[in-house]
Amino acid sequence: MKPYRISAITLFVKNMERSCKFYSSIPGFRLVYGGESDSFTTYEVGKHSKNYLNLELRKEDNSKDFGRIIFHTSNVDELYAYLKKDDNISKLGSFENEPTNAPWGERFFHMRDPNGYQLSFAMPIKNIIHGT
Repeated sequence: MKPYRISAITLFVKNMERSCKFYSSIPGFRLVYGGESDSFTTYEVGKHSKNYLNLELRKEDNSKDFGRIIFHTSNVDELYAYLKKDDNISKLGSFENEPTNAPWGERFFHMRDPNGYQLSFAMPIKNIIHGT
């Protein structure tokens, strides 16, 4: 159940079309989900690395929030239960949702650290992410 790697970084963007044109131009970035007209887009970084850069459309100005860091874990439900019971986590952080299945093939939950940064803990529920 321990997190074993950073899977992805999600950046909030104001213009998905411009952002996709930018990231699609960087060598080694491969579009695997979403695109210019979607509200959520994923790029695989490197060849078969399973490291991702996500872009999430956010039109409102929230300069405090850059996005989120996503950690992979072997069992998201066990980790969630463990963290919910931990006194330090309960006092210092906050949970935003219970584990949920996402259409891009992960089960995840979000929480905030003491500084307000969003952390996501996830596990794959599909072998690959399918692009659109």
